[in-house]
Amino acid sequence: MVTPERITLARRRRGLAVTELARHLGVTAQTVTDFEHGRREPDQAGMARIAQVLGFPAAFFEAEVLEEMPEDALSFRARSKLSQRKRAAAVSAGVLAVEFNQWLEQRFVLPKPDVPDFEQSDPVTAAEMTRAAWGLGVHPVPNMVHLLEAYGVRVFSLAVEHAEIDAFSFWQDNTPFVFLNTTKTPERSRFDAAHELGHLVLHGGARETYGQEAEREADAFAGAFLMPELSIRGRMPNAPLLDQVVKGRSIWRVSALALTYRLRELGMFTDEQYRTTCVELSRLGYRQAEFSGLIGESSQLLGKVFAALKDQGTSMRDLAAEVRLSPDDLAGMVFGLVVTAVGSPGRGNESRRDLDDPPSSPARLTLA
Repeated sequence: MVTPERITLARRRRGLAVTELARHLGVTAQTVTDFEHGRREPDQAGMARIAQVLGFPAAFFEAEVLEEMPEDALSFRARSKLSQRKRAAAVSAGVLAVEFNQWLEQRFVLPKPDVPDFEQSDPVTAAEMTRAAWGLGVHPVPNMVHLLEAYGVRVFSLAVEHAEIDAFSFWQDNTPFVFLNTTKTPERSRFDAAHELGHLVLHGGARETYGQEAEREADAFAGAFLMPELSIRGRMPNAPLLDQVVKGRSIWRVSALALTYRLRELGMFTDEQYRTTCVELSRLGYRQAEFSGLIGESSQLLGKVFAALKDQGTSMRDLAAEVRLSPDDLAGMVFGLVVTAVGSPGRGNESRRDLDDPPSSPARLTLA
């Protein structure tokens, strides 16, 4: 039996309007609307065509209804610049990631969420207290994705069609989620991860998760979290030269412009020195690239999941079928990580466990 809400979810995930899907299917827009509201059910051939057009396995449309996610619950950078269609596609990607996370939690013991709530604090104080709670001191963070995962944040990547979106985050059933754009420089992606942590820490409930003030607070949190004042003052001189800024960014693994902004925040650059440094950095191309050789961060947790599945002889195609996604959609949300094992000869659909049939003893994953 078809679940109407999943047709809507799949259509939005592909960024299609009702009229566009209708045109692809060769039916009227009213017919698609009737399908999505359960007033009519497609026949077998029609459902196969819908699955083909939307690029989802047929089994996806027969699964249970997924919990809707209010768009206002997600923190989008520059929300007003994103079209409604782009936002809806990202929300749909978030819904699918929540379902995939449920599958993971049925089969693996994942780190429990341990993100502090500092809604009543200013961003800089909240960043300092979060560092203290996590035992980071004032040392640079080696890997933001690994750090978030170690404290129970579920981190997923954004597929290439979401290139206009820097990152977003939300809480779902007391579990924090962060989505990162992997097409950006590693330094900018790290700042995005810290920015989204700021939303989780500062805007988990009472405060709005969007708007200029919320974005300013999340930026201030990220700067203080990645570049603690004591660390900066201990390693950088007042009014540093341009080459000192360029070299210094590698200490905290941030962009040259982010470090320059932080130096001004701390009064180590005058406004004039800040403007001059920014102009020079732009002239050298640092607004587009970092020339640092840093490797983009990926998921340690998902890497261990896929290693365990490989040991079990599970192929990427097997896994995608079990979670009712296409291999491309699955790869798009897991930093391009894949299960490289080939399924056993003769292994068919009948040998795969259903989502509702988890193992009796989930495997425990430990993160460094």
